[in-house]
Amino acid sequence: MSNESSKMMIEAKGICKYYGTFVAVEDITFAIPEGQIVAFLGPNGAGKSTTMKIMTGYLASSAGSAAIAGLDIHANRLEASKQLGYLPENGPLYQEMTPLESLHFFAETREMSPEETDAAIKRVTEQCALQEVLEKPIGKLSKGYRQRVGLAQALLHDPAVLIMDEPTAGLDPNQIREFRKNIKQLAKKKTILLSTHILQEVEAIADRVIVINEGKLVYDGKPADLQEKGSLEEPFYRLTNYGRPAAPAEMEEAKA
Repeated sequence: MSNESSKMMIEAKGICKYYGTFVAVEDITFAIPEGQIVAFLGPNGAGKSTTMKIMTGYLASSAGSAAIAGLDIHANRLEASKQLGYLPENGPLYQEMTPLESLHFFAETREMSPEETDAAIKRVTEQCALQEVLEKPIGKLSKGYRQRVGLAQALLHDPAVLIMDEPTAGLDPNQIREFRKNIKQLAKKKTILLSTHILQEVEAIADRVIVINEGKLVYDGKPADLQEKGSLEEPFYRLTNYGRPAAPAEMEEAKA
C-alpha cells in the first residue's frame, strides 16, 4: 500500500506546546498513511508523551493541529475518538473489576447496544487472548495480562487508528514477544503509532520511525535507512545528542 494512494490516518501539523517560556515540543509535523506501524522514538524527556497526548486530544497544543482519519482531534473530538483507540503508559484500570466487567463498563460509556457489546467483547477477548482471565480481578493479574486488558479496552469499538505510549514498558521478554506479535496482527487492519525509547522495538515491528529529541523532530524514515552495521544504536546516539548537559528536573517533568 503506497503512501501516495493511501488515506492519511494520523496527521500532526506544526504541533507546539509551551509551558511559559519552556518549549516542550516545537513544530512537530508528520503524516501516517493507512496500514503503517510507526515507532515514535526518543530518549526520556524528549517530548514523546506530550506529543501523544496532543495527538489523542488529552492535551491542547499551543499551536498547530492534529487529525485522526481526517478529523481534527480538538474541533471534532467525539467523531475523531470513534476512529481512535488509545493505550496510555500505565493506563487506568479498575483493579477491583474483572476484565469482563471492565469491558462492559467501557462499552456502556460508548453507548454500545447489548448486541454490539457482546460481539465486541468476544472479538477483543480473542484478539488479546483474555479467555483465561475474564472473570479474575484485574488487580490480581500479571503486568502482561493487565496490558492486554488495556489493549482490549482500546480496541473495543474497533477503531481504525491505534496509538500507544510505551506499550511494552515493564513486560518480561516473553510478554514483549507476544505483544509485538499481536501488534503485527492488528496492523493488517489498523494504522498504529507507538512511542518507545527501546531500539529493539523499532527494529522488530516498525515500518517507519520518527525520532524526536529535545522537543523537535530529527528523523522520519525507514528503520533500515537509519541503521548502521545492522543497528540503530549509533545513529540514535548521534541524533539525540547524548552526553549533553541534562535539562533541569522541572523541564523534564514538563516534557513528560
